[in-house]
Amino acid sequence: MKKIDIQKKIVRVSSLVALSLFLISCDADILDQPPGDAVTSDEFFNTGADLEAYTNDLYDVLPSTSVYMDDSDSDNILGVSAGDRLRGTRRVPTDRGSGGWSWGYLRRINYFLENYDRVDDAEATAKYSGIAKFFRAYFYFEKVQRFGDVPWYSEVINQDDEELLLKARDSRELVMDSIMADIDYAIENIPAEKELNRITKYTALILKARIALFEGTYRKYHGMDDYERFLSEAASAAKQLMDSGAYELYTSGGEDQAYLDLFAMEDQNMTETILAVDYEFGLRTHDLAYRMTAPTQGRWGLSKDLVNSYLMADGTSFTDQPGFNTMEFYEEMQNRDPRLTQTTAGPDFSTYGSEEREPVNLDITRTGYRVIKALPPKGPQWGSGGSFNDLILFRYAEALLIYAEAKAELGTLTQGDLDISINKLRDRVGLPHLNMAEANANPDPYQDSLYENVEGPNKGVILEIRRERRVEMVNEGLRWDDLMRWKEGQKIEDPIEGIYFSELGAHDFNNDGNYDVYVHDGDASGAPDEVTTTININERQLTEGTSGNLLLFEGGNFDETRDYLYPLPLEDLELNENLEQNPGW
Repeated sequence: MKKIDIQKKIVRVSSLVALSLFLISCDADILDQPPGDAVTSDEFFNTGADLEAYTNDLYDVLPSTSVYMDDSDSDNILGVSAGDRLRGTRRVPTDRGSGGWSWGYLRRINYFLENYDRVDDAEATAKYSGIAKFFRAYFYFEKVQRFGDVPWYSEVINQDDEELLLKARDSRELVMDSIMADIDYAIENIPAEKELNRITKYTALILKARIALFEGTYRKYHGMDDYERFLSEAASAAKQLMDSGAYELYTSGGEDQAYLDLFAMEDQNMTETILAVDYEFGLRTHDLAYRMTAPTQGRWGLSKDLVNSYLMADGTSFTDQPGFNTMEFYEEMQNRDPRLTQTTAGPDFSTYGSEEREPVNLDITRTGYRVIKALPPKGPQWGSGGSFNDLILFRYAEALLIYAEAKAELGTLTQGDLDISINKLRDRVGLPHLNMAEANANPDPYQDSLYENVEGPNKGVILEIRRERRVEMVNEGLRWDDLMRWKEGQKIEDPIEGIYFSELGAHDFNNDGNYDVYVHDGDASGAPDEVTTTININERQLTEGTSGNLLLFEGGNFDETRDYLYPLPLEDLELNENLEQNPGW
């Protein structure tokens, strides 16, 4: 069946639809919206097709390329420069509705929920009201992640409704309970159909699991009540998805290719992918490949401590290897978790769909560890706006990780739980299984050094689950939120380093007898002819002067009393005296 564009291609919207959506345009702030027109709603909400047409317009709340750019403002990936949240230089926004404090989209959802039951079609009203509540849960979850307490609105607000317009923020408890009620309604009412680009029961299940894991761990590590309930809900939703049999891990291509294939393929399939944004040549494209490959664009590179976190092929820790911290590129890439060289360009890197080894190019990566996850085949797709490989938003692997983490944080994890979750991920890449008893008896010292707040009898296995989550989900937009929910903001104060060089001069990255990189202190005249990259240490500093790791970012600032939440705009605070600014801002 031909795939359908998530935002553009399902239903041709009639003039009545256009008028209806104009009345509730997301471009205007909630305080500026006129009341809904009763006549228009009577004319429009008549058939199931009307409901479908309306909810199609709600999909634009979902991210697309931003998912694959968010990690570049965390400790996982460094781009051209560190962002404000990584540097600790966020500022209180001035303009009303800026910085994420905007509500027009919510009005569109609530307008639908106030009118959908005009349609005399029980199947359609159940499905599309479920989809609308999915989007309201998604909308509010992002607000809570960003701001904590927010005002809960479940109805359309009119201009003369001063009480609602000027209400204070509701408690996190009320908002999260309302979010959970919405997502439970979505799970109950959206059909259990597999559709690659549409919201289904399975999409609602994975969203519920993600929401509940975030909230459960946030509450646990930030010293709040009722975390067990949310962790139980996370494990339950993930297990329901696992037990459905609807999805499995994508394994075509084998352990040395499947993970890479999953993200680089032009057209997603529904083996593992639950929801993807569809792109098509000549119709809708994106620019991720351009950002990954143009020297003036993203220049994304993995951080050294992320690379260090990938296991050896025999399941032991790379950081247990003698001299791990002074290994040069070729040596450190040997006998590792296959996901490492399916995420960053290894010594024998060839672009997707090609068997020809690609020249080493460190000019397109700040750290030297070039990002290749979601990089399509070389050619026109690498041009500005030229990519058309589909982008995954939700996939089955996340459910496995959520299930294991929630159970571990609850203290109810068993070896059997690991075998149906984490060890499935390890099977895909041919790694030995994670053994719970061994992990807890010998917590990994390197992983322990990355996180300050993990304690208790499950410390070792929680650290290993975090390792697994980090390497499996890197570059999928989850890392910052993970650090926030674990109360590990201190992590972004660590320097971000890259590849290690033992000395100035020429270096062979492929172990083929030819030099690829020449490191110098201002004079590159001695570089062999075959060198494809030169590095001037006056421009790209090494940690030990003429040797060491590339030092790209000396570490940010993180205020533990302030930076777990974002600030509200000043203008909104002035207009509504019942709103209070987040602490420290």
